[in-house]
Amino acid sequence: MLLMQFSQDMSDALPPIDTWSAEEVQAHIGFMVEANQKLSAAGELVDAQGLAMPATARIVRAGADGAPVVTEGPFAETKEFLAGFWIVDCDSAERAVEIAAYVSTAPGPGGAPLNMPIEVRQVMSAPQGEL
Repeated sequence: MLLMQFSQDMSDALPPIDTWSAEEVQAHIGFMVEANQKLSAAGELVDAQGLAMPATARIVRAGADGAPVVTEGPFAETKEFLAGFWIVDCDSAERAVEIAAYVSTAPGPGGAPLNMPIEVRQVMSAPQGEL
């Protein structure tokens, strides 16, 4: 799983996407669509999704009676948040790292690569045999 992270540390150098020009947003989204098409053609793409901004997030816990207890955003203490993800099926960990480096270069304002951090994590499966 490739997790696209956004950090507030980046926000000084990177204006929020809602301040980008329409052309800059289109170039960014176009890059992501093209990257997904390439991964799909190679048989490596399982799923990919962008996520809404943290202000729309809800944290849900079960209350004492099992009923949902919801905490709404935005979360002022949030320094990093998940912006999107890919689930890829690769032949090796090295290939997953190559894909992560590529998607990190998605263009931002002025067409410059964002070089956003992409966390690479193995999706775990259940252990073999009976539980």
